[in-house]
Amino acid sequence: MSTSDWARVSGDSFNAALFAYIAAMVLSFAYLAFRRTSFHVGALVVGAAGLAANGVSIVGRGIAAGRTPWGNMYEYSALLTFLIVLGYLVIVEWRYRVTTLGGFVYAFAIFTMAMAVSFFYVGPTDLLPALNSYWRQIHVTAMITASSLLGIGCLFTVLYLVKVAAERRQIEALRGGHPPPILGGSVDADLDVPPDYVPGADEPVGSAAPAEPARRIGLPPSATLDRLAYRFIQFGFPIWTFGVICGAIWAQQTWGRYWGWDPKETWSFITWTIFAGYLHARATAGWKGAKAASIALVGFFSLLITYYAVNLWIAGLHTYAK
Repeated sequence: MSTSDWARVSGDSFNAALFAYIAAMVLSFAYLAFRRTSFHVGALVVGAAGLAANGVSIVGRGIAAGRTPWGNMYEYSALLTFLIVLGYLVIVEWRYRVTTLGGFVYAFAIFTMAMAVSFFYVGPTDLLPALNSYWRQIHVTAMITASSLLGIGCLFTVLYLVKVAAERRQIEALRGGHPPPILGGSVDADLDVPPDYVPGADEPVGSAAPAEPARRIGLPPSATLDRLAYRFIQFGFPIWTFGVICGAIWAQQTWGRYWGWDPKETWSFITWTIFAGYLHARATAGWKGAKAASIALVGFFSLLITYYAVNLWIAGLHTYAK
């Protein structure tokens, strides 16, 4: 096959993955609403097919370009989406057996792919001179992996805040408006013990909330969401740290300095600082639950600026949108 053939395979596979993720999102939300096993199985099958097509798109792009396929933002986004869906299927669905979060993760993946197509698409091209280094594979792979983990963790943080607010309203209603007790939204004293994951069901185990209102809400218990968010951020943060260090070494080889406060460097450091604050807050008795979650949301906003705004609107040495 010629280079143009592989480029076409990559583009067609990317589109197939996008439509598969859309279908998986619809099926996942249908399962969340109606709890029919057929919807969940369908979402898993279609999501896995989309993941395979996503992988073919990345490989085809690499063959067409004659290099590792993460030299611009379109290619970064394709890999980021692949890692987001892979992380969800392996860690959330397979490892922890939490089955009602797929619609939100697929929506996140669809947003990433839509941004790639709308703002970042370019055909297979040669690398910019500054990117022609073996440190590119190390630095970029680390940053994209960390971005996928941090992004999923922050998404679950948003869902945690939604769920814990709903649980508090339920308890207030049951108690006639009296202040509710803390509902296990942040259980950090025993993080090495798996939370109340129930194979095949995401309803609270031993929760004070009645089963039927929880079923209408559909999300797992707030403690489960909180632990999942913490796990992903806890794992993604050291990878982000490693990626920043590798980027500094690469900058020394390319531009003769380790750090120059370029916009991308600056926002990467700001993002690192915010998530470091989040992890520190989780280890501090006075900063748990919603307070710590609010720090993660600020980190999510900073992550989006680092990934999108710097490349679209802020000129700098790391502007690789095209």
